[in-house]
Order: sequence, then structure tokens, then C-alpha cells
Amino acid sequence: MMDLFTNVSAVLFDLDGTLIDSAPDLGAAADQMRVNRGLASLPLENYRPLCGAGARGMLEIAFAMGPDHADYEPMREEFFRNYERCMTERTFAFDGVHDLIGALIARGLAWGVVTNKSQRFTDPLTAAMPLFASAGAIVSGDTTPHAKPHPAPLLEAARRLGLAPEQCLYVGDDERDIVAGHAAGMRTVAASYGYLGSQGDVAAWKAHAQINSPLALLQLLASA
Repeated sequence: MMDLFTNVSAVLFDLDGTLIDSAPDLGAAADQMRVNRGLASLPLENYRPLCGAGARGMLEIAFAMGPDHADYEPMREEFFRNYERCMTERTFAFDGVHDLIGALIARGLAWGVVTNKSQRFTDPLTAAMPLFASAGAIVSGDTTPHAKPHPAPLLEAARRLGLAPEQCLYVGDDERDIVAGHAAGMRTVAASYGYLGSQGDVAAWKAHAQINSPLALLQLLASA
């Protein structure tokens, strides 16, 4: 296993559910819509498993509403506005993430973010969190013409870091992250502590490795 992770020059991460726990703010944005309509508030744990799916997931939980619903577009925009107002109130890095990033930097490794979150939210959120000041690349879901599972965003991050894709490792908590990583020619690690990791058969994603906590990544990189 160790041999798989030698000669790594950079580590790229998904954002929500991998580096940060944004579920409290995402859930609150959707739940406010329920409360505003006189519906009962739902507990955060109802929302958490689908936070990786963004607005689609939150509206599915809050209103059993899918993208084919006639009111989906205005409801999604209402959710977006709610989220913009609260997205830094309860969002924090998972335990161990600050230490992980510090260790990567100490080893001389570059790091960055590749998320399907749109730039409308990614930029202000990462700007508000000091953790991301040292990131060499932050690529959003609308930075390139394609979002994950297409490899284009990952390839763009590698380009920004000045590295070949095979020099990069990609870590994510959703199957689409692993699919995108494989398609980009990167080594992949499934973060089973994330949102969808706890719900699905992570082994079926066929990542090169799986971690149960952020700091476990350092063990994989021990011989890098």
C-alpha cells in the first residue's frame, strides 16, 4: 500500500465532508425554509447524509422535492440566499484537518481544493477560514465547463499547481470524487468519515485507499 503513495507532490481535497463540516449551516438554510412555511423543524442528522449533494440534497430532505418539481428553481435560489447568509456561522474544519495541512506543508507538499460547490459560495467561505490561506489551488464546481465526476476540475487544480496529474493525490467523501480522481490519472483516497462515506459501500468505490479520519492520511504518506 505504501508504494502507491510514494512520489506524491500534492494532495487535493474535496471540501464539504472531507475538509470541513458544513452540514450545520447547509441544514439550517434548508430548515429555515420549512420553519418559514409553518412546518416543523427537522434535526440536523436528517440533513447530514445528503449535505454532499448541496441544494438538491437539502431540498429533498426538507420538502421531498427533486429537480423535476415545478417550484424547484425558485426554491433552490431561496435556499442559496439562506445559505449565503449563514454559511460561516457553524461550519468548521473536521478534527485533525489543521494538523494534517500543517504536516503536509512541513513535508514540502502542495495542497488544494477541488469542490462541486459553486464559486459563489466557495470563494467567500474559504476566504473566511484561515485554513485555506496556504492552499495552492481552489477549484469550484463551475470553474471549468464540467463538474465532478468529470476529471476537468482536478486537471485544472494540477495545472494551477504546476504538476502532472500523476503527482497528485485526491481525497474525497463521495463516489464521484473517486471516479473523477481515477479519470484524471490521480491516486485516490476515500474519506469514509464524510457525509456519503457513512451511508454507502465505500469499498465499492475502488479508491486506492480509505481513511477513517483526516490524520490517517499521514500514515499513507509516511514513505512518500
